Amino acid sequence: MSLFITFEGPDGSGKSTQIWRTAEFLRGLGHEVLLTREPGGTSIGDQIRDIVHDVANTDMCSPAEVLLYSASRAQLVHQVILPHLKTGGVVVCDRYADSTFAYQGYGRGMDKEALRLITQFATQQLKPDLTIYLDLDPAEGLKRKQNASSAGEGEWNRMDQLALDFHRRVRSGYLEMARSEPDRWLVIDAMDSIEAVSQAICQRLEHYLAKTPQSHV
Repeated sequence: MSLFITFEGPDGSGKSTQIWRTAEFLRGLGHEVLLTREPGGTSIGDQIRDIVHDVANTDMCSPAEVLLYSASRAQLVHQVILPHLKTGGVVVCDRYADSTFAYQGYGRGMDKEALRLITQFATQQLKPDLTIYLDLDPAEGLKRKQNASSAGEGEWNRMDQLALDFHRRVRSGYLEMARSEPDRWLVIDAMDSIEAVSQAICQRLEHYLAKTPQSHV
């Protein structure tokens, strides 16, 4: 079977830990699991990531920003995600198209219909089967990421340095999207323990896997 899972949420919410745990859980059930990320995941995508996240690029306009993210996504879908799904594997991706609607749609205030058309073109209309959103107060998330960056354990990028109000709009956007598609989204309080978060994810996956799987082929 093929299964496409995405993780969303601010850096500092524990995404990396939960992505690894989710992959191990699925591998334990016998699935071929591929981990990837956005932006990046390919040589071309990683080059785009360097450009779009460079703190020196403060004059980047919003349309250029969304097109760069979408270009990285198009390459990732074409080169990595779809080929693995077509083999019947599982893909777990750190961020995906919902990030565009959250950050550029709700955060930047860009036209959501235009974003929808761009996203459909870039992704070949591929949507996740399950999206896990680790919810965290934006101020706490930025604090955690800044501390990690200062300790040399992570990047502090161009999006991180935007105003707190921007990140609050992003969070509101995520929660609104989750409410509109409850069958696809799983919202978890990222302040819960690592074990509690992991258990909630595994329970949702067990419920999904018990149903007739979708095919992306």
